[in-house]
Parts: sequence; C-alpha cells; structure tokens
Amino acid sequence: MLLRRHYDRIFAVCRRVIGHDADAADAAQEAMIAIVRGLAKFDGRSSFSTWTYRIATNASLDELRRRQRRPVSHLVHKDNDNHVEIADPQSTTRIDGIGDHMLIDSALAALPEDFRVAVVLRDVGDLDYAEIAEVLGVPVGTVKSRIARGRAALAANLGQDSRNQSNPPQRPTTAL
Repeated sequence: MLLRRHYDRIFAVCRRVIGHDADAADAAQEAMIAIVRGLAKFDGRSSFSTWTYRIATNASLDELRRRQRRPVSHLVHKDNDNHVEIADPQSTTRIDGIGDHMLIDSALAALPEDFRVAVVLRDVGDLDYAEIAEVLGVPVGTVKSRIARGRAALAANLGQDSRNQSNPPQRPTTAL
C-alpha cells in the first residue's frame, strides 16, 4: 500500500530528473525495490516521503549515469503521406499541452544536474527546502540558491526573462 501511495510522485520526480519515460520507469522501479529492501533501515528521523524522494533521486542519478554509458542509435523516419485527418477536434488542445510538456522537459534537460534535481524536488515533489536539503545532503542555503538559479535558467531556456516580468515569479499551481 505504501508503494502504491507514493509511486506516482516517485515516477514524476524520476521523469523530470531523467527526461525520458522509459528510463524514468526503470529508475522508479529501482527506487521501489530499494524502498522495499530498505524499509527495515528506515528510522523515522525524516518523513517517509522525504526518505523515498532521496531514494528516487539517487535511482534517477544512477540511471542518468547508466544512460551516458549506453550507445545511442538514431532512427530516421520518412513520412511520405502528408494528408492528415483530424478525427478529434479537441486533439489540438491536447497536442498543444503535450508540446508544452515537451518544451518543459527540454528546458529541464538543459539545466545542470544539481539545479534540475533541486527544482524537480521542489516543484514536482513539493518538498520544502529543509526536506530537499536532507535529500541532497546539502545546506538549506545551497538548496535555495540552486532552485533560484535553476528556475532562472529554466525561464531563460523557455524564452522568458524573469527580470523583465511585471509580476514577481510565483510558485506554479500545477506540477511541472
């Protein structure tokens, strides 16, 4: 029951840290296995969710390292049929949403790993600064700095200059 309760958030963190669904699924699975194996070691000094995010973050970073060692193959697909029939008139809205998610994923992937992890844990995992500091093993000030710098870089990657916005940046109402 604990695993079911936390899986979606763990996968979301893995997905945003890694940027690829299949690799994120692998990392989430590895995290779940590590959680089950480590349950006896959980001592309650931190909340269970903080502990699981630490495991998920480590599994994601391990998966990124494994991915760097794998050879990359590129497939070329040529589409000779230019005729496209839209059967669902609402699909354009959903496709635009997918495009937005792809832009965010691309912008996140361009961030340095330490910034990306901190931003994901805050904005996707909804952890507070102290919990993120505990997960990453760094001081709270470092977490705040990484999140601020990561968000600024993310805004720049998305083509927004946060210094020129008339309203101060606010915490997103939905997860990345």
